[in-house]
Amino acid sequence: MTAADERPAPTDVPEALRAALVRFAADVLAAMEPRDVPAGLRAVQRFAPRRRAVAGAGPLWTQLGEDGFRAHVARAWSQAHPELAERLAAASGEASDEVRGTAAPDEVPDELGETAAPGGGDGDAAVEAGARRRGLAEDDPLTAATGAWLLHLGVWPELAAGLVAPGPVAPPTEPDRRHERLQAEADRLRAELGVARERERVAREELAGLQRELRRLRSDADRAREEARRAGLDAAAVHDEATAALAAAREERDVASADRAAAERERGAQRAEAKVAQQLAATRARLLLDTIVDAASGLRTELALPPVLDHPADLVAVAANQPGPVHEGSRGRSADDPTLLDELLRQPYAHLVVDGYNVTKTAWPRLTLDDQRRRLVDALAGMAARTGAEVTCCFDGQPGQGAVPQPRGVRVLFSVGEIADDLIRRLVRAEPPGRVVVVVTGDQAVARDVARDGARVLPSTTLLARLQRV
Repeated sequence: MTAADERPAPTDVPEALRAALVRFAADVLAAMEPRDVPAGLRAVQRFAPRRRAVAGAGPLWTQLGEDGFRAHVARAWSQAHPELAERLAAASGEASDEVRGTAAPDEVPDELGETAAPGGGDGDAAVEAGARRRGLAEDDPLTAATGAWLLHLGVWPELAAGLVAPGPVAPPTEPDRRHERLQAEADRLRAELGVARERERVAREELAGLQRELRRLRSDADRAREEARRAGLDAAAVHDEATAALAAAREERDVASADRAAAERERGAQRAEAKVAQQLAATRARLLLDTIVDAASGLRTELALPPVLDHPADLVAVAANQPGPVHEGSRGRSADDPTLLDELLRQPYAHLVVDGYNVTKTAWPRLTLDDQRRRLVDALAGMAARTGAEVTCCFDGQPGQGAVPQPRGVRVLFSVGEIADDLIRRLVRAEPPGRVVVVVTGDQAVARDVARDGARVLPSTTLLARLQRV
């Protein structure tokens, strides 16, 4: 451990050196930023300048024992006395961090002398160091001792020893007091100078940091501009691609529109051709029909055939029971569909045969038989008038039953000596093959028989549903 690393004991420091240290520390404290002031000296910093070194001597001396505050005061002293700091370092043969941070390489004072030659002995260096210490003691022993103590240089005890008076001290004269005041003022100014230089150093460091930050920001800005330029180029490329795709889509749309227009023209031509063909077919069919009608009329005239006065149903004998040809049952649409009845009755010379009581007892079971017959016959008369079909309604009769009114277009028959079901069977068998005969009944036995004879069978509910739509 060197002398510079040893912490000076408070009792070893002469009173004059201690007072000088406290005064300089008070001056440095006055110029410090509030954030840098130790917690134990914040109240002392608020003291008046004249009272700060006296009233705050204890706290100031205590904080000088701490490395942080002592280093701050030492830097301020080194910046206020740069030449003396260099001479102290040279005299002690060592240099602290505070001394290295204040002197430039080309600011070495002439008092330090020439650099020792490489071949010089240790004795010459010791003699030269002793001479330098004597020169420091002769110049300003109190200031030199203050700096040596703050910088932890090993020469401070030797410099402090010269401050102790060998005999009784004479009372200070006016020139002495004036000298002390001037010396104190000079120390204060030096302290302020040191603090100012320290602030300058901190400001330069901050400026260097700001310059580095500025360079970084400029680099970021350049990089951002480059990225923006590339993004602009990419956006332009995407825009060009989108424009090309839009142009291609428009071209395809125009081609599709042209194709659609051509297809519409072709369909129009096809529809016109189809219409002409349909008109031609209708004309041919009508001409053929007229030819057939004229031929039939000519054949009737040639054969001298009289007009038809009776229908097959009028010629059915009461006792006739001859089996007719057997055909398959009902064909076409669903038998429950009322539109099927309309479709069948629109056929040429269609004949509708109705099982009277089977229908009326399904529709109006609470009415009397006369009312049931009257209501059904009236409804069938309206249907016959609308469709032009032949309509026959069969009821079960009794011997001696008188004639009933016959509405126009409806033939009303009563079975005599037989049930109405057998009458319906004979009516169907009397019709020529190929004529459309529609039988309305809910009797399954009758339905099977008449279907075998070629009639179309519909249930009673189908007729009732059709009559309700009238």
